[in-house]
Amino acid sequence: MLYGYGTVILQGTLTTINLAVLSVTIAIGIGLGVACCKLFAPGWARMLASLYTTLIRGVPDLVLMLLIFYGIQSLFNEVTGLLQTEIVNIDPFSAGVLTLGFIYGAYFAETFRGAFMMVPKGQLESGLAFGFSPWQVFRLILFPQMMRHALPGIGNNWQITLKATALVSIIGLADLVHATQAAGKATYQFLTFSLLAAAIYLMLTTISNLLLRYLERRYSIGIKQYSI
Repeated sequence: MLYGYGTVILQGTLTTINLAVLSVTIAIGIGLGVACCKLFAPGWARMLASLYTTLIRGVPDLVLMLLIFYGIQSLFNEVTGLLQTEIVNIDPFSAGVLTLGFIYGAYFAETFRGAFMMVPKGQLESGLAFGFSPWQVFRLILFPQMMRHALPGIGNNWQITLKATALVSIIGLADLVHATQAAGKATYQFLTFSLLAAAIYLMLTTISNLLLRYLERRYSIGIKQYSI
């Protein structure tokens, strides 16, 4: 049915999943750091954080990916040329993870910033008044409540990042899109394999939705739900 390309497509799907998970992990780390800078850091750090989110969100993802990937490769080539050492080629998978993580860190930053602002300041002040350290206030009071408000945005950003992994095929990574395109070209069944890629992405996003709903219920424990 898949003209012998089933194994290649399966490997491409696994690569896409790994790429998305690692990229989102990096993006969450960057997003938390940038959000904290925009809310709690000194003025110069806030300015840098705002510049980062403004530039990243204002330039198309494809353009950013090309700029970052080929820009870093050009920088490596210049450095190795000056040092007269062997040219270092960037691994497409590592480049894809770092690039997507850097890009979508800006979107996660705005999600976390809005969620932090939803937590009443009085609760934080009460924690400090009861003798909690700033880290305990963050871990026990601020972060759990922030996550409850941030989960819808996190889910949206995760799905966008998962679908954006398709862009990494342009830098030579053998992901799901690359595998199905290769199969389509070899068999002249472009529509069939394009529909297959769409179905696999739909399956992945559907499973993601189920997991995110579970997390939303988990972080809503103790919160009374009202229905109209």
